[in-house]
Amino acid sequence: MAKTDVNDFSDPTVMAKVTELKKELQRLVKAIVDDDEDCSIESIDEAKEKLCALKELKQRRNQRSLSLKLLDSLTCPEEFRCPLSKELMRDPVMLATGQTYDRPFIQKWLNAGNRTCPLTQQVLPHTILTPNHLVRGVISQWCRSRGIELSDSVHNINDEGVTDAIRDHFLSLLEKMSLTPPEQKKAAKELRLLTKRMPSFRALFGESLDAIPQLLNPFSENKSQTSIHPDLQEDVITTLLNLSIHDSNKKLVAETPKVIPLLTEALRSGTIETRTNAAATLFTLSALDSNKALIGKSGALKPLIDLLEEGHPLAMKDVASAIFSLCMIHENRSRAVQDGAVRVILKKIMDRMHVDELLAILAMLSNHPKAIEEMGEVGAVPCLLSIIRESSCGRNKENCIAILHSICLNDRTKWKEMREEENTYGTISDLAKNGTSRAKRKASSILERLNRIVNIIHTS
Repeated sequence: MAKTDVNDFSDPTVMAKVTELKKELQRLVKAIVDDDEDCSIESIDEAKEKLCALKELKQRRNQRSLSLKLLDSLTCPEEFRCPLSKELMRDPVMLATGQTYDRPFIQKWLNAGNRTCPLTQQVLPHTILTPNHLVRGVISQWCRSRGIELSDSVHNINDEGVTDAIRDHFLSLLEKMSLTPPEQKKAAKELRLLTKRMPSFRALFGESLDAIPQLLNPFSENKSQTSIHPDLQEDVITTLLNLSIHDSNKKLVAETPKVIPLLTEALRSGTIETRTNAAATLFTLSALDSNKALIGKSGALKPLIDLLEEGHPLAMKDVASAIFSLCMIHENRSRAVQDGAVRVILKKIMDRMHVDELLAILAMLSNHPKAIEEMGEVGAVPCLLSIIRESSCGRNKENCIAILHSICLNDRTKWKEMREEENTYGTISDLAKNGTSRAKRKASSILERLNRIVNIIHTS
């Protein structure tokens, strides 16, 4: 009988791998196209690697049909089947409880946030998966006797593309984070590069609850971040940023006790790259509402606002994005106002810095009484009216008129400025005719009130 090569491309996790490769490839191609003069050779090489990996996955998946039909026609022993998939195990691994599963399926179980053994329901002390070479050998022997050969790639590579060698290297790098400062620096630099370039390396951090604490070992023992070498601090913070990109890591990263305090402190100290990447990490983590609340309670908004006030060009966009995302929940809006966000944001808008992002934040804060009071004190009305006149962006005009609507409803002294603007430029009437649907509603409401005021003045 002819031998048949059987891979694990029937596993649902393979499709996730294909999707992730496509996303990475799309990002790289966009970066290359948008940056045609300055695009790096490294980006092009990385794009080629992703393309080759995608091609290999597609080819293997196309070749699996005949092999699966042959396997389906055979009845394998029950102990060779994964308890989760009920299929022949291609890469048997053991949990801490000693139960054996097929790696892709138990990995998917763990990646979903489960921390118990599916069979025994025992809580897992760790989520490290240990290859079960004995079961693997027995299954291989059974397959060979029936003319089926399990590919070596199944034995050495899981659904994330992680070989045993990669896993061992990952663990050795984490161990070095507890050694001497020079070894920590070298390991942190490599972890930063690997978590940037390899989605599989980012996924490895989700396999063990101890991985992120090990990464943060240089900051333990009550060490101040100012006593840590700037390069080491930057590499660790950037590694956290790379990890937070992986969706299944966001909750784990944010809920690791030292992470958010470390990021908050990094906003205040270190190189501008470190501070910028700390802001970017908080923005990425805040994609989850539970993380928004956690970050807000930690006091991270104040250093974010301070960094925004400094106005460093490298940091502005990431800081503004983080503040905007965090303020999407009500309690963080109050915190931002209390921490002085309104005056800082208005000053930047007046200087025409990152107007789009900052107007969006200001619009979210404009329902807060203290925010409205501060806007009136620092001259928000003429600034916002000038943006409506000058800007060609419909969204910016919409945010401006929404803020003005809130100000005028709560501060009657501003109606005079609004009436003068309308009489001189017809700004509000124009927006009521040509703005977005929301802008039209807000502008029309203001015009109605202005007309009432005029009628009252005339009748009196």
